[in-house]
Amino acid sequence: MKHLLCLLFVGLLSLQIHSASIKRPIEVQPTFWWSGMHNPSLQLMLHGNAIGNSEVSLNASGITIDSIYRPTNTNYLFIYLNTQQAQPQHFSLLLQQGRNKQRISYELKARNNMPKAQGFDAADVLYLLMPDRFANGNPKNDVVKGLKENTANQAPDNRHGGDLAGMTLHLDYLDSLGVTTIWPTPLLCNNMPAGSYHGYAITNYYEIDPRFGTNNDYKLFVEKAHQRGMKVVQDMVFNHCGSENFLFTDLPDSTWFNNKSHYVQTGYKITAVTDAYASQVDAFNAQDGWFVSSMPDFNQRNTHVMRYLTQNAIWWIEFAGIDGIRQDTYPYADRNAMAQWCNELLTQYPHLNIVGETWLNSNVGVSAWQKDSSVAKGLCNSQLPTVMDFPLMSLLTSALDEGSNEWDKGLARIYNYLCQDGVYADPTHLLTFLSNHDTNRFACVDAQAALKWRYRQALTLLLTLRGIPQLYYGDELAMAANKSRGDGALRQNFPGGFATDSINAFTGKNLTPLMQQTQAFTRNLLQWRKSCDAVKWGSFCHFALKDGVYVYARQYKGHVVTVMLNGTDAPVCVDLNHYAEVLPKAKARDVLTGRNIQLDKGCLQMGVREVLVLDFN
Repeated sequence: MKHLLCLLFVGLLSLQIHSASIKRPIEVQPTFWWSGMHNPSLQLMLHGNAIGNSEVSLNASGITIDSIYRPTNTNYLFIYLNTQQAQPQHFSLLLQQGRNKQRISYELKARNNMPKAQGFDAADVLYLLMPDRFANGNPKNDVVKGLKENTANQAPDNRHGGDLAGMTLHLDYLDSLGVTTIWPTPLLCNNMPAGSYHGYAITNYYEIDPRFGTNNDYKLFVEKAHQRGMKVVQDMVFNHCGSENFLFTDLPDSTWFNNKSHYVQTGYKITAVTDAYASQVDAFNAQDGWFVSSMPDFNQRNTHVMRYLTQNAIWWIEFAGIDGIRQDTYPYADRNAMAQWCNELLTQYPHLNIVGETWLNSNVGVSAWQKDSSVAKGLCNSQLPTVMDFPLMSLLTSALDEGSNEWDKGLARIYNYLCQDGVYADPTHLLTFLSNHDTNRFACVDAQAALKWRYRQALTLLLTLRGIPQLYYGDELAMAANKSRGDGALRQNFPGGFATDSINAFTGKNLTPLMQQTQAFTRNLLQWRKSCDAVKWGSFCHFALKDGVYVYARQYKGHVVTVMLNGTDAPVCVDLNHYAEVLPKAKARDVLTGRNIQLDKGCLQMGVREVLVLDFN
């Protein structure tokens, strides 16, 4: 996960709550809100110089003060408002200490009717990209004066300059490729001294990082995506923040973060959270330890912390119109608090989908985090609709590197894994993928990328099995990378996104034959999938491997798609009679080649590692 940010800050653990001697304007978060929300309670966090002892009054219509939380740090006030009877309006808060008065203006907006919280499901294909590495549409914001990291160059772990302008500029490419949903890694401000390009060390939860653009640039990006019928998933990080976040450098009180006074790093053994036999120390380190030394761990058991984070998620849905959420390092946060968070968001937005990063190596481990899991006995219902199928990712990247047999090698591993889908509450709500920004690319080395059949079989599996498929940017070009070379190597620039690029994948300029063929294959399969309800919604039937061939079918309202994969390094004759129940006609079109395949001869010859997608529609 985000090991790159493991920066050692001298004196980090000795930070004390700042005195109120430094003058600062009063900052209010959220910056504005909306009337008519399902939860009428609104937490206003005020941060300014020595405001904590102020008397608070309100000049508003239909809004009342429910309570005021005054943390030990007098630079904060948390005012809880009841907006049940409120109409859209501008109103003011008055802070008074003796003769000193400060008036704060605030706006309660009317909710708009723009598309938002549409969710994503098995009908979609997500495209994960890293904004800094995808495309530089505005070189003027590569370096922003006043931010701590003030260089941009092509070093693997530095800022490269990609931004929202570049993402917006190339929406047509993504649309033409056939993806339906865009998932950028976090776009919020990461004002850290170094290594901030990936976005997972947030320093301001209400501001897009200026090197990516502005809040309005993000809103425009979402609107432009919606105009093309595409959706946007926002990557959120509630387990931790960046150590330069003002909530940490100027702590409201000592209960906002876990283990501030005595640094404890997580053991990354998140199995301890659901393990009935876990030791106390393992369970404690899993959820209360810090991810790395530059990422302080939020205490989600603090209700004020969780209200702050929950409102932030709602704010971005309402403001930008995002359609879904990917929540980083999900099991590392407090399970009960995150379940309440899911429940509140899904109550307000019934079509919203949330996927949690559940990086565990077994289906049982992953399943314990999905809503209505039968595995997580004794724990609260997570309420999390979608979890990430890391075990399948591992199988897809290893099973294809060995020959298949009927029992436990190659594609038989995929078959055996899917046989155990009963452990999941809802296998259709698994996010499936070949790789992401934290793992080896599907092709670790160029030699693997050159094996055209390898990617073709993997992508076919990804796009025709159950679940919600996700591509990592560059997959469609057979980009190769190995994590042993560092995280920066996994996050190469997308060819054509930067002014000095000689290869442009957006236009096709100077693509290698392998890139051309892989891109064309991906586009063909993705565009077909858009209109194929059978692979999106259909029932699933598969066969135990026979002669190293894996056969399965998706069926929906009489439409049948049957997939055949030869997992061996030799030609094979497929006994069609054995698969008669998923071969409803004597002829079908192979989606991958456009050929008509005759299926009435009893035997079908398949070449070495060949894959067929037979569409009987």
